[in-house]
Amino acid sequence: MAVRKLDDVDYPAYSTGQAADLLDVQQAFLRSLDTAGLLSPRRSGGGHRRYSRRQLELAARIRVLFDEGHTLAAAARIIGLEDELAAAHDQIARLRTRLAAPDGAPVPDGGAPVPDGGAPADRVPAPGDDAPGPGDRAPGAEEPANNG
Repeated sequence: MAVRKLDDVDYPAYSTGQAADLLDVQQAFLRSLDTAGLLSPRRSGGGHRRYSRRQLELAARIRVLFDEGHTLAAAARIIGLEDELAAAHDQIARLRTRLAAPDGAPVPDGGAPVPDGGAPADRVPAPGDDAPGPGDRAPGAEEPANNG
């Protein structure tokens, strides 16, 4: 059971001192991220901050931007935008996969189309690979009305 907790990226396994040592930062830096609302570590029974691996990864990203001269607010905004962009890229890949699936072919959630043999396709179509573009209509879609 304890090993599963260590595999969980959201399990609060690290004290402030341990987290600071792992990230090579001062404990005050981690406390400032908590005060600014950028990280919200869980609290132990005694009220001590406990950080997860996911939180340590975020703190490390913030530290890199901070070291590059960005303010804490700017670093938080940059990371938020990077995360939004990554989510948008993931969604685009999933949508391309769904569009590339033959009509009626099962498409596992987030996966590639399953061809007749039952194995997922090798790759997600890249731009220009017969995937519909911004002005393209979906197969079977009606021609837009010309009102002018």
